[in-house]
Amino acid sequence: MTGPTRPTARPTRLTGSDGESALAILGPRATALVRELDRVFTGWGLGDGAEEISAPPLFPVTDLEKFDVYTNFPHLAWVAGSLDLTDDQFEPVEGKFGPGAVTEARYGLPHATCYGAYLFHEGGQVSDDSLVTLVNRCFRNEDHYSGLRRLASFQMREIVALGSFDHTQEVLARFTGRIQAFAGALGIDLGREAAGDPFFRNDNGRALMQKLSPVKYEFQYGDLAIASVNTHRNFFGERCSIRLESGEHAYTSCVAFGLERWLAVLTEHFDGDLDTALAAVRTAAPASEPAAEPS
Repeated sequence: MTGPTRPTARPTRLTGSDGESALAILGPRATALVRELDRVFTGWGLGDGAEEISAPPLFPVTDLEKFDVYTNFPHLAWVAGSLDLTDDQFEPVEGKFGPGAVTEARYGLPHATCYGAYLFHEGGQVSDDSLVTLVNRCFRNEDHYSGLRRLASFQMREIVALGSFDHTQEVLARFTGRIQAFAGALGIDLGREAAGDPFFRNDNGRALMQKLSPVKYEFQYGDLAIASVNTHRNFFGERCSIRLESGEHAYTSCVAFGLERWLAVLTEHFDGDLDTALAAVRTAAPASEPAAEPS
């Protein structure tokens, strides 16, 4: 006589407003896989001497405005305000609060993790070879959503370089190799495609430089970008008044990993077997780590 059969754990539950699958609640196996991926990517940064910081999931609009977020990315922006309590407008109508029920939106939800690194160092001085890492919730108001591949809210791990221009480029070169080695060890074919960075849309000089030399490369699985390496030159250094010991504004670059997108790719690649995917990630991770320097 056999015991009762345990129900199969649901890997992910999608939810969203008006029936749209814009948000994901990850099940136990999916959560374990995402945490393992984040452990790998974080380990790359810490192994290079990065310091880990923690940022909030929302920032004052005045902070995000410094980065032209609402000029260059208005279509992606989410903002947050409290309920207006003056007219007893406490209840949503058909699942929504109308414009008159919400006070001024003084906080914005970031669509990229790296903002926290620049705001942390705002007004300060960094060394020529500074490196930080952080993970955060990102929010994007997309024109459509597609399961784990495209969500309104998702997790992004970033490794952010601040310092000399040479340092920012060396970091991107190292991580490019690690991403490619990791994907290769997993048996995943990733393309590397140049992409535009709209941070520079309103700056003619930087926009021209971007055309001459791409500042963003995406690592794509089919048509899905799951990681990127990004050069910002001294855009964030100037906007946050971050300086080097020389007095020059700091240069920055970042490496970004969309964790749910990696989960989507591994789910497809391993035919939904998340336990096998987890084992593969653990096996592949050492292949992407830098070789130890001889003593």
